[in-house]
Amino acid sequence: MQFSYYMPSRIFFGAGSLEQLGRAPLPGKKALVVISAGKSMRRGGYLDRVLALLRQNGAGTVVFDKIQPNPTKAHVMEGAALARSSGCDFVVGLGGGSSIDSAKVIALMAVNPGDYWDYILAGSGGAKAVPNGALPIIAITTTAGTGTEADPWAVITKEDTNEKIGFGIDQMFPTISIVDPDLMATVPPMLTAYQGFDALFHAMEGVISKLASPLSDLFALKSIELITRWLPLAIKDGGNAEARANLAFANTLSGFVESISSCTSEHSLEHALSAHHPDLPHGAGLVMLSLAYYNFFESHLPSELYEKIARAMGENVDALPEGRRAHALVEGLGKLIGTCGLDSLAMSSYGIVREDIPELARNARENMTKLFALDRYSLSVEETMEILEKAYR
Repeated sequence: MQFSYYMPSRIFFGAGSLEQLGRAPLPGKKALVVISAGKSMRRGGYLDRVLALLRQNGAGTVVFDKIQPNPTKAHVMEGAALARSSGCDFVVGLGGGSSIDSAKVIALMAVNPGDYWDYILAGSGGAKAVPNGALPIIAITTTAGTGTEADPWAVITKEDTNEKIGFGIDQMFPTISIVDPDLMATVPPMLTAYQGFDALFHAMEGVISKLASPLSDLFALKSIELITRWLPLAIKDGGNAEARANLAFANTLSGFVESISSCTSEHSLEHALSAHHPDLPHGAGLVMLSLAYYNFFESHLPSELYEKIARAMGENVDALPEGRRAHALVEGLGKLIGTCGLDSLAMSSYGIVREDIPELARNARENMTKLFALDRYSLSVEETMEILEKAYR
C-alpha cells in the first residue's frame, strides 16, 4: 500500500460556482484567457461573464482564441508569446480539456526559454529540465471529460511529426479550478457522450494501471459508478441539472485518479489515432478501441480488477460463474456504449484505413511509451497491432 498524493488546486465545485471568480483571491493582476477557436464560449456568453468577473476582481484581461479540439504546439507557443508581450502574470483556461491543457502549456512556456518540445520526455522531445516552473493557472471547465482541472497534465500535438504526447510538472496544477455544472448544460448530446467516456476510461485505466492504490480506487470506482448511471441521462436531456452535476463530479474524481494513478496504453493507442486524424474526438477514439482493448486484457490481468470495475458499473457480478465474472466488465461496457448511441462508431469514418495499423502501433509505442510501461501486462508490437486490428471497422 504505497502512493503519493499531491493536490494543490483549490476547487470550487457546484452550480453557480463561476461567481467565485469575482471574489476569490486571484494569483495575478493580468490574465491571458485561453479559449477554443470555436464559437461556443462567445455564443453562450461564458467568455463575457469570465472577463467581467475578472475585471470585477481587479484583473486585466487579454483573450487568446485559437485552440483546436486537438491542440497543437504552434498554437500554444503563439499563446505563450502573447502572454509575454502583453505582460500577463496568470493564465485562465476556459472551456474543455483542449483549452485548459493549452492554458497549462502556455503558462509553462510564458516563463521558460526555447520550444515546448525541448521539455517533452518521449518521442522526439528534448527531455530538458524545466528551469522556471509556470505562471499560475485558473481552470474553468465547461465540459465533463478530461479531469484536467484536477491534475497537472496537458496533451499537445506536434503537428509536423504527428506526435501527441502528455506532459506535466507540479506547477501545471491549476491554482484555482472552477467546476460549475451550469456551464455544461448546452454541450450537445454526442459531445457529452464522448467527454463522458473519456472520463470513464481515465477512471477504468486508473484501476488497472500499475500505479493503482486504495486511494486512487476510491476516486476511480465512484467515478465509474456515477458515469454509468448519469451519462445516458445527460445525453438524453442536457438540461438535467442532477445528471450534469453528477457527471461533473465524476469528471473531477477522474482527474484525482490521474493525479495518483495513471492512464494505460489504451490512451497511447488513441493518441496515435487522433494525432494522425485530428478531427477524431478523443473520447470517440477511446470508445472505438475499448471493447477490443478490454477483451484482450481480460485474460492477462487479475480477475478481481475487472470484477470491481464491473460492480461499479452496476453489473451483478456475484450471480455469474467464477470464470465469467471478469467478462462482466466487457459486457457492461458494451451495454453502456449502446445505451449512449455510440455503437456505430468506426475508425473508417474518420479516414483511418487498415493499412495504417502498423504506423499507428509504432506511433503509440514510441510517443507514449510511459503508459505502456504502466500496463500490468507488457504488450508486444504484435499484440498492439492485434488490438488495433480487432478494433478496426
